[in-house]
Amino acid sequence: MPPSATAVRSATAHAAAIAASLSVLLAAGCSGGSDRDRARDPAAGTTSTASAAASGTSRASAPTGSSSTPGTTSSPGTSNPVPPLGKELTGQKPVWKTCPAPSEAEGGGAAPQPPPGGSAWECATVKAPLDYADPGGKTFDLALIRARAIDPQKRIGSLIFNFGGPGGSGITTLPAAATDYTALNTRYDLVSFDPRGVGRSVPVRCEDDKQLDAFYSLDATPDTDAEITAYSDGLKSYASACKQHSGGALPHVGTLNAARDLDLMRQVLGDDKLYYFGISYGTELGGVYAHLFPKNVGRAVFDAVVDPTKDSEEGSLGQAKGFQLALDNFAQDCVDRGDQCLIAGTTRAEVEGQITDLLKRLDARPVPAGGGRELTQTQALNGIAQSLYSQQFWPLLEQGVDEADGGDGSLLLALSDAMNGRNQDGRYDNMGAAFNAISCVDTKDRYSVAQTRAKLPEFRAASPVFGDYLGWGMLGCTNWPVPGTWEHPDVSAPGAAPVVVIGNTGDPATPYEGARAMVEALGPGVGVEITYRGQGHGAYNATSTCVKGAVDAYLLEGRVPAAGTVCQ
Repeated sequence: MPPSATAVRSATAHAAAIAASLSVLLAAGCSGGSDRDRARDPAAGTTSTASAAASGTSRASAPTGSSSTPGTTSSPGTSNPVPPLGKELTGQKPVWKTCPAPSEAEGGGAAPQPPPGGSAWECATVKAPLDYADPGGKTFDLALIRARAIDPQKRIGSLIFNFGGPGGSGITTLPAAATDYTALNTRYDLVSFDPRGVGRSVPVRCEDDKQLDAFYSLDATPDTDAEITAYSDGLKSYASACKQHSGGALPHVGTLNAARDLDLMRQVLGDDKLYYFGISYGTELGGVYAHLFPKNVGRAVFDAVVDPTKDSEEGSLGQAKGFQLALDNFAQDCVDRGDQCLIAGTTRAEVEGQITDLLKRLDARPVPAGGGRELTQTQALNGIAQSLYSQQFWPLLEQGVDEADGGDGSLLLALSDAMNGRNQDGRYDNMGAAFNAISCVDTKDRYSVAQTRAKLPEFRAASPVFGDYLGWGMLGCTNWPVPGTWEHPDVSAPGAAPVVVIGNTGDPATPYEGARAMVEALGPGVGVEITYRGQGHGAYNATSTCVKGAVDAYLLEGRVPAAGTVCQ
């Protein structure tokens, strides 16, 4: 999101516990986000991507001539197909080796521990064209990870995961979440990857750690002309740094090319069809793939669904409503628990009033957060939003607000750091940079300060807490150095195999309505909707045996769930 998107423990213990729990929970599709599952920073904005009609831009023409011919696709706005890939690319044989520790761009840490079931993690790279319009030109190493199927005699193929962002590292996320996919690992090689622009795959680089600390400290809900100028200047500097350090890659890191990378991976892994599990922004990526290669879709699942029909303004408004709904549910839970809740209030409005009062005080005077750092209003908003991605984080939200109210901002700052990809040593992964780069080359929307200001009343009506925060985030792509591709993606996929589409009624980042919109946009006979009546971002990794059972039966046995299935 702009910063710009339990028992009491010491600040150090807080950070360690949060880092551990977030790495697993975010990996399981609870990565906020943009998602566009979350907007991670002032430059990000928020898309119904990920993570983008006030810009006055026209809608990109829908891609035409979608083909199942390997490597042959059409680009948006043109009927000219992308040239087919040669055997030197589609016939690659990956060399799988023991996985090293994650790179700094992936967040660092130790090498992945073996998954349940007796398999092992293996890593490899394949060559992919930087520009699919010139497949014989420059290539980059696309990084992959896999755990082989536990039962090779019953192996179906490779199940490729994208966990969202955009900008999340699949190489670090899949091992962290692997216990949730043990049943699927019996018959599939579990595979994920660092998408182009991310981690080990031609990572986008923008500002250094010190600059990012300043960037994420910007007031992303500016109240005065001076604050607006400072915020806008910070966005310009960030975009300029991205151009300086990664300008050659920026035009090529979008979702359209990532979808083509999926089909290249399918071929290199030896599968006739793509078996795919997309979460949050991963649903948008999967939808674009289905549009480009409808005949190549095997069994696919979309969980925590990005609405493919919304532009970035509509997506941001949807997220404002979604986060407000999640905060309302948190506040009601607090009321229901009475004196057991650390935040005082006998009504939902009173509980939320305590939070808004804290945010107003932080706007005027940040509070200490340990290590010489302070918790600002923007970082508190970021931390609150992060904690709403899962009901499991509600105790952290409750405690963080209580402690910040008492003058200790360490917990909310740790939550904010987790969303922004900052580790305890003050180093950042590249997810923020990748999020911005992918989002801004996808969306054509570019908003001015005047257009944004004019929209703020609508955002405030959608969410008194998050309205300004998400409204000002629309400036995220305004100064981006390369143009965008579409107003929103085309995911129509006539002739594709069934795609299971799961919507969570309590999802803050990808509101429930997006699932129905995706089903309709995929076209008749393709999308199969499941509703999960729960809280948090995503459904498969929640506690519903109903959702997990339906998904596993489809992926493992090919049994398509009944359309309209409702799970608690």
